[in-house]
Amino acid sequence: MHSLRRIACLIFPDVMSLDVTGPMQVFASANVELSRIGQPAAYELLILADSAGPVATSAGLRLHADQAWRDIDPGQLDTLLIPGGSNMHAQCENIALRTWLQASQPRIRRLGSVCSGALILASAGLLDGLIATTHWDDIEALSRYSAIDVQPDRLHTYDPDNRNGNAHLFTSAGVTAGIDLALALVEADLGRELALAVARRLVMFLKRPGGQTQFSACLAPQASRAPRLSNLLEWIPAHLHESLTLETLATQAGMAPRTLYRVFLSEVGVTPGRHIERVRLEAARALLQSGQASIGRIARQCGFGHPENLRRTFQKNLGVSPQAYAERFGSHSSLQ
Repeated sequence: MHSLRRIACLIFPDVMSLDVTGPMQVFASANVELSRIGQPAAYELLILADSAGPVATSAGLRLHADQAWRDIDPGQLDTLLIPGGSNMHAQCENIALRTWLQASQPRIRRLGSVCSGALILASAGLLDGLIATTHWDDIEALSRYSAIDVQPDRLHTYDPDNRNGNAHLFTSAGVTAGIDLALALVEADLGRELALAVARRLVMFLKRPGGQTQFSACLAPQASRAPRLSNLLEWIPAHLHESLTLETLATQAGMAPRTLYRVFLSEVGVTPGRHIERVRLEAARALLQSGQASIGRIARQCGFGHPENLRRTFQKNLGVSPQAYAERFGSHSSLQ
C-alpha cells in the first residue's frame, strides 16, 4: 500500500513566510505532477507551531498551524524543516523546543533548515561535526559554534550520498535557497524527471549546485568596506586576463607585498589569491551564462589559462564542471 511522506515545517511568530511557503509549494507541486501522470500523491504537508492555529509571519500574513510540535510523534515525520525569521533568536533560547528537537532528530528521516533556521539547529547542538550554511548575513553568528564547519559559499548542504553534505541533517542559505533544497529532496525521492517537471511548473532551474555561492564575489568587497583597497578592487575585474601576482597587486595598490596581504585579510576577509579566484570564477560564470564564448576562450579571458584550470576551479567551488554549468544556466545548451 502506498504511504505518504509527511513533510512538516515548524513555524513561530515573525517567521519568514517564504522560508515556509517556498519549500512547501515544491512538495505540493510534486503531488500535482504525479497526478498529471496518473500516480498517487507522494507528500502530505503539515505545519507545526507552539500551538495549533494562526501564526503571524514577519510579513504580517498569517499561516495556520495544524498541530503543536510537542504533540506530534516525530516517528511519523519523513522530513522536518526549520525556517528562519526575525524572531529566530527567541527560538534558539526556547529550551523546550531545543529538547524536543534533540529527542526527535534520530526518529526523523530528514531534518533540515532554511535560511537562519540553521541557528536553531545549531543551538540544539544538532549541527556539531557537520558542514552547514545559512543566510550570508547570519554566517558570523553561525560561525560562533566552533564545532560546526561553516561554509558560506553554499546554497544547501543536503547530499543523499553523504559525500559533500549530509542526507539526514542539512541546512540551506537565504530564503529562495530553501526552494533549491526542496527540489533536491524531491529529486532524491522521486527522480530527476519528476523534479524537472516541478521546476518547469514553478519556472525555476531544476537545480542550482548546492555549492554555488550566495552572492557575487564582485560585491563582497563593498560589503566588507575596504576603503584602503577600493581602487585596487575596482581595477582587478578589468585585468583578470593578466598575471595577478601578489607583487603585481602590491605595485598597483602602492603597498609592500606583505602589507597588502595583511590589509587584504583585514578588510576583505580573504587572501588576495582567494579573492582573485572568486572574481575570476564569477566572471567565468557570467560568460558561461551568456553562452557567447567557448570554454577555452573563457578560461583565457578570465585568467585561468588552460580550460583544465577552469574545470578544477569550478569543481572545487561549485561541484560541477563548466560544461555542466553552461548546460544548466547558459542561453545555449552546449559550449566547446
